[in-house]
Order: sequence, then C-alpha cells, then structure tokens
Amino acid sequence: MFQSSYIEISKSALQHNINFLKQEIGPDVQLSSVIKGNAYGHGIEPFATLAQQCGVNHFSVFSADEAQRLLHVINQPATVLIMGYLDNAELEWAIRQELEFFVFEQDRLLAAAKTAKASGKKAIVHLELETGMNRTGFEENALEEAKAILQEYEEHFILKGICTHFAGAESMQNHERVTRQLQLFREQVTKLKADGFTAAQLHTASSAATISYPQSRMNLVRVGIMQYGFWPSPETYSYYMSQREQKHDPLHRLINWKSHVMSLKHVAKGDYVGYGTSFQASRDMVLAIVPVGYSWGYSRSLSNHGHVLIKGQRAAVSGIVSMNTLTVDVTDIPSVAKGDEVVLLGKQGDQSITVASFAELSTQLNYELLTRLPMNIPRLVVA
Repeated sequence: MFQSSYIEISKSALQHNINFLKQEIGPDVQLSSVIKGNAYGHGIEPFATLAQQCGVNHFSVFSADEAQRLLHVINQPATVLIMGYLDNAELEWAIRQELEFFVFEQDRLLAAAKTAKASGKKAIVHLELETGMNRTGFEENALEEAKAILQEYEEHFILKGICTHFAGAESMQNHERVTRQLQLFREQVTKLKADGFTAAQLHTASSAATISYPQSRMNLVRVGIMQYGFWPSPETYSYYMSQREQKHDPLHRLINWKSHVMSLKHVAKGDYVGYGTSFQASRDMVLAIVPVGYSWGYSRSLSNHGHVLIKGQRAAVSGIVSMNTLTVDVTDIPSVAKGDEVVLLGKQGDQSITVASFAELSTQLNYELLTRLPMNIPRLVVA
C-alpha cells in the first residue's frame, strides 16, 4: 500500500558529511553517530545501515528500544552506547549484548553491578558527571558512593568512559556556563584518576561543542544534527565560517520530503478556502490538494504561511492545514496535474524548502521539526 508522502535519504550527502566531520576532528578522535529521536527523523534503520556503509562504527542512542532497533539492522561490528533511558529490568539484556551505557545515579550503578555479577559478564559503563546541566550525572558529593560501588564490584565492570553534557553549547549566551562545565569536568576527571579510576574514553562534545569548543573534543565526540546536514544554530555556523577563508556551507542535507498532487480545485474570487474564514480568494484561483496534514508532521501553524515546490516553483499554502491535507495556490504555475511531485522539504530544480525556513514559520526548532516526522512515513535511500 502506498503512503501519501515519503522521505528520501541521500547516501552521497551522508558520506560527504561523515568525511567532513572526520576531517574536522582528526584521526585521534572517535566519531559517535547520535541516532536518538528516530535518527533525528531520518529513520534509525535506513540511516544506521547507510552510516555503516559510510564508515561509522560507533552509535549513540537514547534508550534501550532504540538500541534494539539498531541491533536488528547493523551488519558489521559496531559499538552501541545508550545515553539515557535503560530500565533496571533491561540491564541483563544490555550486558549480555555487550552494549555500553551511561550510569548517572547510584541505583542504576548498583543494579548494573549486581546484574553483571549474576550474569557472569562485565557491565561496560560510562560514568556521567554533573557539571552544571542539572539533568543527569553524579554530583561531586555523590561520587564517593559511585567510587565505592565501582571498587567493590571492580571485577564486574569495565569503566569505558567518563562524560558530561553541556547546557547549550550552540549559543554564546551560555559561553561562561559551558566553559565552567568543561573546567569542572577536567577537575573531576583528575580527582578520579588520582583515586585510581581511569577510562579509555573522555567525552563531552555534541555537534555544537565539536565546532565551537574544539578543546572539548577529547577522544570521542557525540555528533547528531550535523551528520544529517544541519547546523546546531546560526551561531555555530557563523563561528565556523569566521574560522575559514572559503565561505561555503560544508554540510549537505540528507532529507527530501515529498508527496504528490491528489486533486485540483477551481475556486471563484471571494470564496473561502478550507476550514473557517482565514483565507478568502482574492481572484479566481486554482488550488492543488496535497494529501499531507498535521497528522503527518506538517505543522498546522504553517496555515497561510508555508510553501511547497511544484514544477520547480514555490506554491503558497492557502487556508488551514488540516489533519490529512493541505491546499496550495498553483494559479500561476502552468500545467499542474494530478500526480505531480510536491516537495515539502528539500530541493526541486533550483528551488528549495529548507528545514530552517520551515522551522521559523512553524515556530519549531529544526530538531523538533525533524523528530516529529512520523515513523510510518517511508524512508527511501537514494544516491
């Protein structure tokens, strides 16, 4: 059965971005591909498969269910790191699968220790430190308890990493806070080392920190949004450009979201279009009906504001975006016919609808817009 829209994922664009990121961080820093949020809307299954083909062998997910989806599709050896939700009841599964996971509070750490001891396999853990994000991570005064557990169950643990997460590296408004976090992290790592606790990997950097705070890269970076071809923020992009003589965007977008014209409607001057009275035809018009609405991730706030591409031209959303359809003005686009391709996000000819412009009009972050694209939209791999 065909869906009313589909998403194309470009393999060549991903390879380009991975090459750029690896060149940027250098050979001594490992790249972890962050695929939480359904790979930022790109689809964990198709994206992970492509990423492995592009040379990625380390993935970071948020939860056990994302890790399970990933394990079903990867066909080459890879490290899988769970950064967030992992129920204590899932620890035995994670340990037996040799998954790596964050520990950021005493309950999980102790449960992991006991589970590892009972299973006869070591738990591979990354000790997350609280440095100022105030979300997850061992606070300095709780590290004594963590160290005691790690020491008591030493033979049942591999302390693979020590890490933290910055509170907004994509904005210079947070510069003082981020630099303080980095300082605290280094101080705590030094104290842990003095007490005999060392890890093969130290990691703090997200996409934004990787670019704006090179000193935060250490020996592993957790890159999400940039591998998909998007900058964490205009500030991050501006900072990168200020460091380069050649002023061109080095990232390529992977995603193109497409649908088709479902029907055409002739509307007389003065008639209202769609629900309510928000749009009144100022002339005789031809409208194209597109079978995508807010239930498919096309925000209702784009009513009378958004645009799509048809025959290489921009067509304005006219009227309220409904649950399953939107209407666009094609009066000035000649020869539009039922079945014609409609680009909701991405390129058509020399025109494009960017996620940034889409997000600004819908008052969403690009992260939010991408991750809200429903999982049941087919993702198709293209060259």
